[in-house]
Amino acid sequence: MKKKLVVLTGAGISAESGIKTFRDSDGLWEGHNVMDVATPEGWHRNQALVLDFYNKRRKQLKEVQPNLGHQILAELENDFDVYIITQNVDDLHERAGSTKVTHLHGELLKVRSSRNEDYIIDWQDDLNIGDNDQHGHQLRPHIVWFGEQVPALEEAIILTEQADYFAVIGTSLQVYPAAGLINYTPKKTPIFYIDPKPIKIPNLRNPLEVIPNVASEGMVILKEKLYANL
Repeated sequence: MKKKLVVLTGAGISAESGIKTFRDSDGLWEGHNVMDVATPEGWHRNQALVLDFYNKRRKQLKEVQPNLGHQILAELENDFDVYIITQNVDDLHERAGSTKVTHLHGELLKVRSSRNEDYIIDWQDDLNIGDNDQHGHQLRPHIVWFGEQVPALEEAIILTEQADYFAVIGTSLQVYPAAGLINYTPKKTPIFYIDPKPIKIPNLRNPLEVIPNVASEGMVILKEKLYANL
């Protein structure tokens, strides 16, 4: 039976493909205050601004490609039971070939009804004011904004509790509840932490190995370590 590798990924792995993160720029995301484009309050204040912002992110996503970090995670499925829990809203894991991806913070290539959160559809092009669900309610980006519940959290916790190996790649471990997942790993499960600027993780009961590299370089090292233990 394959060992279960559960991986939490953040903005750092997508940054190497050219997708910018707001946490490196004083709360600005592509020139916008995050509170204006990633909160329910921002949506209620200015729907046109929010829709335009995510339309541009959608276009940008079509111009970038998965990098070596994404590719190695997909390749590991040959010998490990790999589950990816990602904070990223892009589809780079899927495009690299990963087959089991849980999106904690939503997906850029999906939209949902502003009234019915269970009405979710695929969406490739611009989303505009007047694009409505079947009941006439405005569609909005399928993104979990600050202050909203994280529907996929329970699934992510269950996966983490079953991990034989747990890896954290390219995330600041500052955004909750995602950052708290590490505390659900079984007591003896080895944790690998890939980040060029790793933080200290307090009260961790697991064996921890820090790999202070960017995601693609760190994944090369992690791959070697995992296969050495097979």
